[in-house]
Amino acid sequence: MTTPPIKQGLYDPANERDSCGMGFVAHVKGEKSNTLIAQGLQILANLDHRGARGADPKLGDGCGCLIQIPDALFRAWADEQRLSLPQPGDYAVAMCFLPRDEEARTVAKERLERFVRIEGQLLVGWRDVPTNPEGLADAAVAEMPVVAQAVVARGPM
Repeated sequence: MTTPPIKQGLYDPANERDSCGMGFVAHVKGEKSNTLIAQGLQILANLDHRGARGADPKLGDGCGCLIQIPDALFRAWADEQRLSLPQPGDYAVAMCFLPRDEEARTVAKERLERFVRIEGQLLVGWRDVPTNPEGLADAAVAEMPVVAQAVVARGPM
């Protein structure tokens, strides 16, 4: 067993636990950089086991990468849809994993939209997220949800 490094910066060896792997990369001043994405992907490649794994080597637990909202991407989407997108910082994006059944998906979207209104915020629109199931296990494809993003603008203050 190796000894963990000494306490320094945000790291405290008292918080070490024996559990599934996880990685975290950030710029302490919040600056955007493709380097951070590359480093995050390197962490992913280095972690053999991130959580649940089945007998099918193509079937894993899934993982994600949380980044700042790519404003240019959402601005292009809004322009294409003829929607008005507020300035960066005045809108949020909800990543939604929706039912494949159309009726159930409509109900889920309506429920989210209702709570957006209740909270005094404004729904800009729904963005369908392009997906590529190539390379996924058959079991994952069979259960794959519809992925969409609800773009929500800050309501009046």
